[in-house]
Amino acid sequence: MREIQFREALREAMSEEMRRDERVFLLGEEVAEYNGAYKVSQGMLAEFGAKRIIDTPIAELGFAGIAVGAAANGLRPICEFMTFNFSLVAIDQVINSAAKMNSMSNGQYTCPMVFRGPTGSAGQLAQQHSQNYENWYANTPGLKVIVPSNPADAKGLLKSAIRDENPVIFMESEQMYGFKGEVPEEEYLIPIGKASVVQEGSDVTIVSFGKMMLRCHDAVAELVKDGISAELIDLRTVRPIDYDTVIASVKKTNRLVIVEEAWPLASISSEISHIVQRRAFDYLDAPIHRVTSLDTSLPYAPTFVDAYLPNVRKIVEAVKSVTYRA
Repeated sequence: MREIQFREALREAMSEEMRRDERVFLLGEEVAEYNGAYKVSQGMLAEFGAKRIIDTPIAELGFAGIAVGAAANGLRPICEFMTFNFSLVAIDQVINSAAKMNSMSNGQYTCPMVFRGPTGSAGQLAQQHSQNYENWYANTPGLKVIVPSNPADAKGLLKSAIRDENPVIFMESEQMYGFKGEVPEEEYLIPIGKASVVQEGSDVTIVSFGKMMLRCHDAVAELVKDGISAELIDLRTVRPIDYDTVIASVKKTNRLVIVEEAWPLASISSEISHIVQRRAFDYLDAPIHRVTSLDTSLPYAPTFVDAYLPNVRKIVEAVKSVTYRA
């Protein structure tokens, strides 16, 4: 094992797959000459050349369409959005072309490609640059949606996404590019759609993904001080969702808290809550509790940012509520 940054893990995944398969290429704004807006593609232009590391104009709809066409014709593009907030400009290509290509062609065409880039809040970037669209894309049949929480998962899941025959949305928490973690030396893949039980516990199940896993880790450590044993599950992918792992945990702990950096209405946590009450209602000893961002656009002021996002205090309070220790 070796410790590397989140951005380095992503770079290794892309580079290894490009060496393995000449059909893989990367395109997006500033991915080549500038080494990527977040330096994820640093050095890749020098290794792979301008035909495979392609700088595009600031025109998301255009280069997303080029990527979809390339995928339909046998290539395996990685399409980087500088932020998923900007993917809304290209959402017609993602939803109406990439996601539906296989179905509309009755299986004659596949669309093996990855749309990747940063998601979520990143400090004081205000309303148009701080949004989470995991649930938007997860709502779309034909797409797979991945939100890793650490460098090892980021590398293993991105390699699996690049090899997948379906279009994959790969969302990287914007504040985590410099986050360090241990990554195996040898080549490895992580299967899409399999959650990870990060820590076992007996009193409550906490489910999350992406950057919020960092908050959950801290909350679990705080809960130990109060004698509460929390089982922590990292979903890793939000389409497909590994419901079986969540259900098995709830049957053991009898309580569930879901933490998500997104608006509450029609969220991933809403869907999980529904499935759990359908499949494990008789095992629940308390109502399911969700911890999400507030139901408003993210303001600029740091005090509002603090109030808006899930944090350790809110998670601890939610757990104490469902364990009746509030």
